[in-house]
Formats: sequence, structure tokens, C-alpha cells
Amino acid sequence: MKLRSILLTAVAASALLLAGCSSTGTTGSSAGSGSSAAAGGAWSYEDATGTTVKVDHTPKRVVVLNDIAISFVQYGLRPVGTFGQLTMASDARFKGLDTDGITQLGKAYGDIDLEQLAALKPDLVVTSVYPTDEQGTLDPKAPGYGFKDKAQEKQIAAIAPIVQVKWGGKGLDVIKDISGLAESLGAKESTVAAAEKRFDSAKDELTAATKRQDLRVVSMYADGDGAYVTRPADEPTLQMYRDFGVDLVTPKPKGYYWGIYSWENAGQISGDVLLLSQQGYQVADLEKQPTFADNTALQAGQVHSWTFPALDYASQAQYMTQLAGWLDDSKKLS
Repeated sequence: MKLRSILLTAVAASALLLAGCSSTGTTGSSAGSGSSAAAGGAWSYEDATGTTVKVDHTPKRVVVLNDIAISFVQYGLRPVGTFGQLTMASDARFKGLDTDGITQLGKAYGDIDLEQLAALKPDLVVTSVYPTDEQGTLDPKAPGYGFKDKAQEKQIAAIAPIVQVKWGGKGLDVIKDISGLAESLGAKESTVAAAEKRFDSAKDELTAATKRQDLRVVSMYADGDGAYVTRPADEPTLQMYRDFGVDLVTPKPKGYYWGIYSWENAGQISGDVLLLSQQGYQVADLEKQPTFADNTALQAGQVHSWTFPALDYASQAQYMTQLAGWLDDSKKLS
């Protein structure tokens, strides 16, 4: 399924959402939207939808959307299964991570083998939920991200309770929510703190690079229907990078999350560096588009993979370090 079609299942069609500091809160010492682990072992978590999920013990067998599974692994947790728009083998974000023992429950968005899921005997399923507009509105009638529809979500909920993490707003807030949730499930505070320290160093490195180089950066996805430029204010990671000094281009076409350019109008997209989604068209495909082949960043080879880096301190530290290097190695074109 194309990325464009995938994310249309996550938000209202009118939104056309296309598409994965320290920990704070109260889970004993940490939390996401609000979680707790009582001395007797009971565990509860208030998720982004306002639903409080309760389990009579701290969940150990957890099935997680790939976007968040990456973060859990980074923090030393071991999900028993994962699902999402990409398999672990095809998702660049899993490169270098130990995925031994994690079951891949499907090969595409909404493709979740329910029998296989039940066989894993999960205590908990964790996914995300995307807002439908700039105000952060959540649609209670929409399924959680990664689920094909509400019917499938109901089937999954019959196997294990579901927690949904809000994937919108400020990037640092999402990082704190995921870090808190991970700690409530057993991640060591020292592991999270060490990752946060690397994050802070990478943030400083990225900020310094933006001051050395006056470059405009475009984040985009493309397929046969056109080019989709991400609206930085609506994507948590890009919102955070903009706060750190990256000059991210806001697309001219109106709309939530993406500015959509037909291929006839794709020549209007300009910047010094392109961050191209790991899904959809790649460089060779863009070079075949008559209206985009002469894009200055494309011609200069200043195109890098936009992996939608996971929103945890460790993953973001890795990507920000890469991005700082790319900026330093690039030149002003526009």
C-alpha cells in the first residue's frame, strides 16, 4: 500500500495526513500521559485518547507499532511482536538494532496476523494516534495507527488492551511520553538518561551546524501522483528541528501536514537540501520526472533519506548527528 493511502487510514481524508529534556511524569518516577505501577505489581496508563488501561501486573509481553518498537529497543526493552507500514527488514531505522526474538506480524500497513498475535499472548499492544488538524484534534472514530479499521482494532483489543500514544504536537513532548511509557514498562532510568545526554550533545551539534550553514531544507515524499512536502509545524520531529535552528521549508499549498504538488507543479519546490522519505520514489525516480529533474538540490546530490526517525532520545541523537553532517557537507544553492 502506498504511504499516501496508508496515512489516509490514520486521519480524516480532508486532512490528508500521509505517511515512524528529561523524562517526566509519574510512573513511580516517570510516566507518559499518566501511568503508574503500584507496589503490588498492578499497572495503569492513561493514553492519548483519555482511556486508562489497567493490567494486574507490569506488562512484559508487549506488541508494539514499529515506530515505537524502535524506541523500546533503544531503551533496552524487548517487544514480543511488531507491526506497521514496513517490516523490520525493510525499515532503515531498525539497522543495527537487535531484533532477535521480535515477531513480525505483517508485511504492510493493516496487515496484522491475528492468530499469530494471539499466539504471542501479549499483555499489551502499543500504537500511536495522529491528530487530524493543527489544533491536535483526535478523531475517536478513527482506528489507531497501523490498524486496518475499527473492526480490526476491536479484534486486537479482545486479545490484549491497547495503548495509543499521540504522534503530534511538539516533538519533545512525544519523546517524553514514549520515554515515560518505556520506563513504566521496565526500561532503566539510567538507560534513558544516557540516551538523553547523547540527544543533548547532538542537539548542540545540529544547532551549531545551522549557524555555520545558511541552508533551506525540504522534507518530502513522492509517488506517481505527485510530491508531498511536509509542513514542519505539523510533524513533531520537524517541529523540534526547527526549534533547534533548521530552516525547514513550509510548502505553499494549504493543508494539514502536507503541501501537495502535482507533478505539473513540482518545479515550485526549492531548497538546498532534500530529505526524501525512505518510502515512495527515490532519487532515480525523481530524476525521471521532467518537472523535477532540474531541481537544484537533486542535481547537486544534496538528497538524504528521511526515515521518520523514532521519537526517542537515542534515535533522534543518531539522526540529528547525521543531519548536522549533511548540512556541513552541503552548499547554498537557492
